[in-house]
Amino acid sequence: MKRQLLASLVQLRRRVSAFLLPFSVSGSFWGRLQASAVSHAYSTEATTKSAGHYPVPNKKDLPADIAEQMEEAERKNGFLPNVFKVMSHRPAEFRAFFDYHHLVMNKETGNLSMADKELIAVATSIVNHTPYCVAVHSAFHRMYSKKPTLADQVMVNWRKADLSDRERAMLEFALAVCRAENITEEHFQKLEAHGFDREDAWDIGAISAFFAMANRIALLTDMHPNPEYYTMGRIPEEKEKGNSS
Repeated sequence: MKRQLLASLVQLRRRVSAFLLPFSVSGSFWGRLQASAVSHAYSTEATTKSAGHYPVPNKKDLPADIAEQMEEAERKNGFLPNVFKVMSHRPAEFRAFFDYHHLVMNKETGNLSMADKELIAVATSIVNHTPYCVAVHSAFHRMYSKKPTLADQVMVNWRKADLSDRERAMLEFALAVCRAENITEEHFQKLEAHGFDREDAWDIGAISAFFAMANRIALLTDMHPNPEYYTMGRIPEEKEKGNSS
C-alpha cells in the first residue's frame, strides 16, 4: 500500500512538472503570478465551464489525483494553463498525455537542451497552425534560451531566423518528422555532422511527433493560450525589477 501511494505521488509530481514555468523564472513578474494564484485558486465547483468546444468538469467530479495536479499547477505557475482544463475532460487521456510529455521533454540524457526541445515544439506547432502550442512553447523557449526574439523569428520563417547551424539541422529533422517524410540515412547524417547521435535523433523525432498529436488535440478542442504566455520572457529581469521599483 505504501509503495502504491509513493508511486502515485511520484507520478503526480511528474505530470505537474510537465507544464510548469522554468525554475529560473523569478523577479516581480513571478511574484505577481504567485500572488494571483493565491487569490484565485483553481475551482470549478459552482458551474461547469468551457475551455473551447468541451466543458471543464466540476472539481468535485474529477479524480482526486487530477484535481490535486491542477491545483498544484496553478499554485506553481500563478495561473492554470488551459491545457490542464481541456484535458481534464478525459481523465485517462490526461494522465497519458502529461506522462508522455514528461518523458520526452524532461529526459535528462542526450544532447538536447530544454531550449532545443522548446524550439522543436514551436517549429512543429507553427507547421500545424496551432496558436496554443506556439504561444506556450515560444514563452518557454524565451525563458530557457534567454533569447527574447528567436522564437518570433522562427514563427515568421525559420529558414531566415538567427539560428545556429546546429539548431537549423535539428529543426530540419524535426520538421521532416512533422510532415511525415520518409526518414533516410541522409537525414541522420546531417544531424551527425552537427553532433547529434541516433538517440538524439529519436528524441528530436519523438518531440516532433508528440506535438504533432498535441497540436491536433488543441485544434479539435479549440484550445486558446492563456494571455500570460504572450509577455513571458520578453523583458530582461533587470529591466523589470527597475520598472517595478
